[in-house]
Amino acid sequence: MKWNCRTRCALVCFAFAGLFSLFSFRLVYLQMIMHDEYAGLAAEKHVYRQTIYAERGAILDANGEVLADNIPGETVVADATHVNDAAALTQLLAETLEIPANELSEKLSGARRYVVLKREVPVAVTAALRKRLVAEKLRGVYFERGSTRVYPNGSMLCHVIGFTDFEHRGIQGVESSMEDYLHGEDGYRFIEHNRAGQEIVLYRGQERAPRDGHRVHLTIDLNLQNIVENEIDAAVREYRPEKATIILMRPDTGEILAMANRPHYDINQRADAKAEQMKNRAIIDMMEPGSTFKIVTAAAALNERKVSLDSTIFCENGLWNLGGRALHDHHGYGEMTVQDVLVKSSNIGAAKLALSVGEQKFYEYIRRFGFGERTGIELPGEIPGVIRPPQSWSKISITRIPMGHEVGVTPLQMTVAMAAIANGGKLVTPRIVKSITKANGEMVSAFTPTVLRQVVTPLTAQQIGTALRGVVSERGTAAGAAVAGFTICGKTGTAQKVDPKGGYEHGKYVVSFSGYMPADRPQFVALVVLDDAKTKNELNYGGTIAAPIFSRIAEKAARYLDLEPHEELSKPGTAGQIALTNAPRR
Repeated sequence: MKWNCRTRCALVCFAFAGLFSLFSFRLVYLQMIMHDEYAGLAAEKHVYRQTIYAERGAILDANGEVLADNIPGETVVADATHVNDAAALTQLLAETLEIPANELSEKLSGARRYVVLKREVPVAVTAALRKRLVAEKLRGVYFERGSTRVYPNGSMLCHVIGFTDFEHRGIQGVESSMEDYLHGEDGYRFIEHNRAGQEIVLYRGQERAPRDGHRVHLTIDLNLQNIVENEIDAAVREYRPEKATIILMRPDTGEILAMANRPHYDINQRADAKAEQMKNRAIIDMMEPGSTFKIVTAAAALNERKVSLDSTIFCENGLWNLGGRALHDHHGYGEMTVQDVLVKSSNIGAAKLALSVGEQKFYEYIRRFGFGERTGIELPGEIPGVIRPPQSWSKISITRIPMGHEVGVTPLQMTVAMAAIANGGKLVTPRIVKSITKANGEMVSAFTPTVLRQVVTPLTAQQIGTALRGVVSERGTAAGAAVAGFTICGKTGTAQKVDPKGGYEHGKYVVSFSGYMPADRPQFVALVVLDDAKTKNELNYGGTIAAPIFSRIAEKAARYLDLEPHEELSKPGTAGQIALTNAPRR
């Protein structure tokens, strides 16, 4: 009996010892071996990583005027596992955030721990929502600090600035090309909630502060941009063109002072914009430039010393047959100087200048002026245009390309080419970004002018400039471009529109004027292009449509830039008092 009692006691002790050993092993196993796994599971349920969004950098003009900025706002998110009354919460959020109740019910159903309900909610709305959540004891909704991207000037500079998506990533324009600078770097913090969904501040974990985006300062001058916008709007109202582009550029540095296209759109209402309204035609549209291209032809012949300004060329009295095809001038010119070939815009004269240079050398000058390659401006989507090599030219290409046919160029390329004449023969890279700074003003990167190459000698550029002064005179094709008190250099262009199906569209023209002022110390180069202006056929010239638009822009720009008149010139009447019925189409 004693033995049995001892046995039983021993067995009970062993049983308890085994049981406690099992509990101890389990405790050690949970606390030490499985600690990381269970801590992770607990963190998944009560701790989450909250993103602290960086403030996107502002975009400013050259004078510090705000073009793109942020206004405070918040993102409303939900944790479906913390929701205590889905029906009441759905009704409250539907009223406050103006979201359909069925959409909210779908988002709040299930066990998703992070659901974005609405972005860019004004602070006043989220403050009111917080109070009602507390008053009605509803859980599961949280708020993240954020902002709304706004563009104070609406449609102005829409193609240059671009816009952002819902994730605040840049789409189009400077918002896209300068994304790495504007976006900044988001921070984060780890937050732990109790069972009621309230943050336990004492247990707030690791945190990294965000780095706000840098400020991007553009070369655009908003005052000059406003002048250009008003004039392009007036031109659209008067001529109803299919498309229009105006560019203002500083020839010595390549700084773009203004750039406008039509059609356009309001950046703040971009959801309503059509695809055609969103194209920056200054860099993605390709056109045959027409007679503005003759500056390249004349510059090549002068720079190669094949001719001088006073050399004479027989212009065949207005009709020249070469390669089995006729080339026409709109006037029957006989002997003309090289200078007058530009002043009167003779197609035959330009063709003979190119022939004197030769196909290969002429092609080299076209490329030296930057045609056939991207300019390198800090805007996305730029195209290189189309310049075919001589081996693919036809027998008559050497007579057509000199007058701006059989080539495809962008408006910006044509502006840069004219700038090379204005600045003494240098091809500069156009720039739209002036500098990049931190929010405190510390400089990150500054614009420096980039000269790609010397296209022609300063003497050749000066000679072309002399001829271009004559273009903007009573005996030239652009008398309407004159500005009282200033000498202007410029060239008109009128090119029949290319039909996408082949050939040319009857009665449709791309009219343009490219020029600079003052002639002796150019402060800006401007290009005006109107595609398919609706006017009488006898008025549809670069000299009668585009040149007067340039004149109005140049006059206002001179006043704003405080340019001092150096010569009193009487401004001609509207359309330069050109005899329109017999005027050459240039």
